[in-house]
Amino acid sequence: METTIAVKEIFEALPHIKKTGIQHLWFDFDKEADVLYVSLERPQNATDTDILEDGIFLRHRGKKLVGITITNVSKKFKK
Repeated sequence: METTIAVKEIFEALPHIKKTGIQHLWFDFDKEADVLYVSLERPQNATDTDILEDGIFLRHRGKKLVGITITNVSKKFKK
């Protein structure tokens, strides 16, 4: 049942992802640290980080967004 819900939520996110023009996404989840790493390029080779509220970090190389780090994932996406 949980898998079905997760798949449904992923499909709901797809139109938003498509709008970004991103061709590839990589997801890495560190369960112990409760951190989700989203890479828009591999390797990221980020040169700068913008820190948003709630423990979200946008990783940039120059002006290009190359990754997103989300901390405390289980709390943010808890239903």
